[in-house]
Amino acid sequence: MKTVRIVLFALAAVMAGLFFWLWNEASNQQTVLSEAPFGSPFSLTRQDGTPINEQAFRGKPTALFFGFTNCPEICPTTVYELTGWMNKVDPDKSKLQAYFISVDPDRDTPVALNTYLTNVTDRITGISGDPDKVKEMVRSFKVYFKKVPTDPAKPDGDYTMDHTASVFLLDKQGRFTGTIAYGENPDVAEKKLQNLIARN
Repeated sequence: MKTVRIVLFALAAVMAGLFFWLWNEASNQQTVLSEAPFGSPFSLTRQDGTPINEQAFRGKPTALFFGFTNCPEICPTTVYELTGWMNKVDPDKSKLQAYFISVDPDRDTPVALNTYLTNVTDRITGISGDPDKVKEMVRSFKVYFKKVPTDPAKPDGDYTMDHTASVFLLDKQGRFTGTIAYGENPDVAEKKLQNLIARN
């Protein structure tokens, strides 16, 4: 019986060590998960009214966040945190870019996005445009979004949006390398951005 316990403790120690190693590798490396650029081609509008397409996600590592300006908590928190992480890992603003793509283009015009973002950051550029084209682009990035009425008895009234809350990370070829989860440990998030910059 004593021998069995020793074997089990040894096995548990090995498994714990393996788990720690895998976690450390995941935190310290960015792996290209596809050889093709992520998402489909698109033609939309920056917050300043100028056109933008998928080529904007080339030539420099990119962080993408999909949200909406009426979001009460997740979106403003992510904008604030992402700005802080970028300021730490890329203080001269030359190595990393970020975009906020609206999942609520019916309300989030480029002008609305511009007002929302310029009050908080100069590190993240808003993207919106024709609602159908925006929704097509968002779906191509495998992002979940759904309109949810604030009053179920009034389905055509005011609403909020459920949506994917992660930040998507792309390398300079526009290829998906991973995500930063909402609520991610700040040190881990910064390390992921550092590694994204280093591998480009």
